[in-house]
Amino acid sequence: MALLTLNDACLAFGHVALLDHTAFALESSERVGLIGRNGTGKSSLLKIIAGMEKLDDGVVQFQNGVRLAYVAQEPQFADGINVFDAVSLGLGDIRELRDRFEAHQEGDDLDALMTQIEARDGWNWEQRVEQTLQHLDLPPNLMISDLSGGMKKRVALAQALVASPDVLLLDEPTNHLDLNAITWLEELLVAFKGSVLLISHDRAFLDNVCTRIIELDRGILRSYPGNFAAYELLKAGQLADEALANARFDKLLAQEEVWIRKGVEARRTRSTARIKRLDDLRGARAARRDTIGRVKLEVSQGDRGGKIVAELEDVNKRYGDRDIVKNFTGTFLRGDKVGLVGSNGAGKTTLLKIILGELAADSGKVKIGANINVAYFDQMRDNLDLNATLADFISPGSEWIEINGSRKHVMGYLQDFLFSPARANSPVRTLSGGERNRLLLARLFARPSNVLVLDEPTNDLDIDTLDLLEDLLAEYPGTVFLVSHDRRFLDNVVTSTVVSEGGGSWREYEGGVQDWLIQSRRAEALANANAKSSGSSGNNTPPASAAPAPAPAAPVVAAAAPAKARKLSYKEQRELDELPKRIADLETEQASLNAQLADPDIYKKNPQGLPAMQERIGAIDEELLTLLDRWETLGPK
Repeated sequence: MALLTLNDACLAFGHVALLDHTAFALESSERVGLIGRNGTGKSSLLKIIAGMEKLDDGVVQFQNGVRLAYVAQEPQFADGINVFDAVSLGLGDIRELRDRFEAHQEGDDLDALMTQIEARDGWNWEQRVEQTLQHLDLPPNLMISDLSGGMKKRVALAQALVASPDVLLLDEPTNHLDLNAITWLEELLVAFKGSVLLISHDRAFLDNVCTRIIELDRGILRSYPGNFAAYELLKAGQLADEALANARFDKLLAQEEVWIRKGVEARRTRSTARIKRLDDLRGARAARRDTIGRVKLEVSQGDRGGKIVAELEDVNKRYGDRDIVKNFTGTFLRGDKVGLVGSNGAGKTTLLKIILGELAADSGKVKIGANINVAYFDQMRDNLDLNATLADFISPGSEWIEINGSRKHVMGYLQDFLFSPARANSPVRTLSGGERNRLLLARLFARPSNVLVLDEPTNDLDIDTLDLLEDLLAEYPGTVFLVSHDRRFLDNVVTSTVVSEGGGSWREYEGGVQDWLIQSRRAEALANANAKSSGSSGNNTPPASAAPAPAPAAPVVAAAAPAKARKLSYKEQRELDELPKRIADLETEQASLNAQLADPDIYKKNPQGLPAMQERIGAIDEELLTLLDRWETLGPK
């Protein structure tokens, strides 16, 4: 039986129907991802289910006794409270019941209060809060005002989970979380015994968590079984079928319009039924809600600039007794797409400012390239003037924008970013979070630049806009520095990843997040194999560090030399000579498979072959680890 049901739901703002006589049901133990364009009403739907807003028409029904917990996109807490007090607010009704029982004022039914407290396990609510804090690794005495955005989101989750809800409602839960926290949240939700309904645009997160995808599309909730990858396959086929059906409909309507306009001779013998059918066709065409247009992104490119954007050698930066950047060396060239990955507070912004010459290093050499023109996207939206109109914010004092040598009217430019002319004179404060991000991107791309710095640009952006932003950045001829925790977005854009490895240590890896993780696992496997080898031979030399490290093209693992090197047999020597080519062939095959999977057309042309390709990529990883281990065994000591 469904825990909650939405029937014939209607909701509209102005003339736009956000919910148009639609329905939805959430079953027990489901984890449902709610997706859709910015401004389509996803957050409003979640608030309606949470009881914070009401439908214009229709009903929301709940199973008897169902408990819900809602976590907002931007959690708000009272001033001057600590983590323990904030989390305990999630048990507000239980605390109130016990307080009433202990106060036992005149007129209170103590037996009824005791029954309610026992039913809600309210006698030991303090222990429940402490267990939840321990489970989520939260310090109880820390003040909320001292927490980062990611930690506040974790406190909000704890506040929701402490009440043991049957249904957990989450609005953009991955915003402000770093990669480690997102992985932690994925594991938490998969282990959660209740049902989950969440809004997210993080495609990797949806893949790893959800058992069903619900899309809010033109006022209707459409259900797709499986995770986001399954949704993409089904949606592509559905859109193709819809386009074909619409084309056939439009062709029939055009034929009937030609028929009705024929000469006088034909009009004398017109069929009344056919005329009625034409009226019905016209009405259906007028009522049809076509697919919403896609954002048209174009970056205004500045002067070409030099080949080298920045060159750093043994750079160090400290704040107090803490190393933020330690002995970092790197060269960034024109056209590089660089991702910066690290936990919240690791120093990504500090390193970025040093690279761009905006912050001086304590020591080391920093060389900034010539003619660098930087355009900066700030995740905190500090540059937003909430009182300005959309048109003035994009092009203050002028109705025209110049992009790559061509002039464009500000109204047309706003339409490229899905802002209608009717909204051009509306204040910025009326926009949703995703629309504000889209507006910031519109202004950013209108400014000439040869270096783009994007600090968490994916927060609140819908999936279609993310896809187009990925394509735009891939084709951008300048340099891109991208700070993001969206794994899929990084993998699809960056050519290298600079990763924080703790203690101020940063290391650059070729490729995106998945490439970094593969190289990290490979390095850890080699270190473990080295440690086992050292242990079995009675060697007291400490094992190699298991810190992530890139796999070299011709792997050589350093190990303590034995007393006397064993001479290889002819067969072993031949095997050793062939290892580099076998490793190179496997890496080439893996790169080819990854390139094929990155091509969206493959999901249309050969969906049946996808599982085999993904399985082969996993098998190649295992083969590479085996060959690298063998190289370590046979290679020079």
